[in-house]
Amino acid sequence: MKIRDVIKMLEDDGWAAVRQPKEEIQREMKDAIAFHLDGLREEGLAIPEPHSSSSYVDIPA
Repeated sequence: MKIRDVIKMLEDDGWAAVRQPKEEIQREMKDAIAFHLDGLREEGLAIPEPHSSSSYVDIPA
C-alpha cells in the first residue's frame, strides 16, 4: 500500500486535496487557492494574511 501525498489548506473551510504525484497536488492546490481568492475579491472580502500550520497524529498500524 502506498502512502498518498496530502496537502491540506484552508482548514477552517475544510478544503483538502489528496492525489498523486506531488506535482499534481501542488498544481491543483494552486488552482484552488487562486479560485478562492478570486471569489473573495469579487465579493469585496478581505484576503487573509498568509500563514501555515501542521500537525501529526499517531495511527496504530
